[in-house]
Amino acid sequence: MGKIRIVTDSTADISAELREKLGITMVPLKVLFGQETYVDAVTITAEQFYEKLKSVSTLPTTSQPSPLEFSETYERLLQEDPDCAIISIHLAASLSGTYQSATIAQSMLEQDADVTVIDSRSASYGIGALVVRAAEMANAGHGKEEILAEVERLRNDITIYFLVDSLDHLHKGGRIGRASALIGSILNIKPILSLDTDGSVHAVDKVRGTKKAMGRISEMLKNNYGSDPVSLTIFKTDDEAAAEELGERVKADLNVKVVGYATVGPVIGTHAGPGTSAVLIHRV
Repeated sequence: MGKIRIVTDSTADISAELREKLGITMVPLKVLFGQETYVDAVTITAEQFYEKLKSVSTLPTTSQPSPLEFSETYERLLQEDPDCAIISIHLAASLSGTYQSATIAQSMLEQDADVTVIDSRSASYGIGALVVRAAEMANAGHGKEEILAEVERLRNDITIYFLVDSLDHLHKGGRIGRASALIGSILNIKPILSLDTDGSVHAVDKVRGTKKAMGRISEMLKNNYGSDPVSLTIFKTDDEAAAEELGERVKADLNVKVVGYATVGPVIGTHAGPGTSAVLIHRV
């Protein structure tokens, strides 16, 4: 068998440098500001996106890759290495049609093409953590079944909690209900959001004030992971200080062995909005 190739989409929010280092292939989504179309992580960076967001009155929209874009990517990799196996890990099917596009593309290939498409049931570096682990294992010579088993284990162990500055973006993007958005605007109530078992956004608790919300997140993670050694990834949008404060609170209460950082990119940022901060935890 040839090399195992790892494919993802731009919502995994893996830096270009890390993708290049690990040999990860990325299929981008698009962000639309009115009539202007930008290719996520290709023709617009996260920093440019959040800056542009300040100057527009209408929220941008996003669009997923077509099955053709995925099939062309798979075919290119198979031409480069006809004996390779492809593992393609994508944004939660509950949040986007990206996974479905990849699945359709897989069905368009020759029957002997070895392509496995995985629903990450996550978003941003919740996908990225799975992709990076898969790529590291592929580069170390592990077999496909080993990699798939580890991706499944890690997917089931990851917890993400996030705080948004405003629920308007999630509400207008159809990711959270109107009632939840209204509650968040009253009396400085800060919903603590997470992703459920299929990747859908849901509120796990509601706390008055950001600092109390950060403390509650740390408490919930402590209850879940105890003294187990864990890896922490801190997510930021355009408010690095808030993300760092949340990360420091978690580091103080958990047995953190590895700390990483991720920037929420344009597509996920369209729906989460500026000012979002988040943490991801899994055992090491």
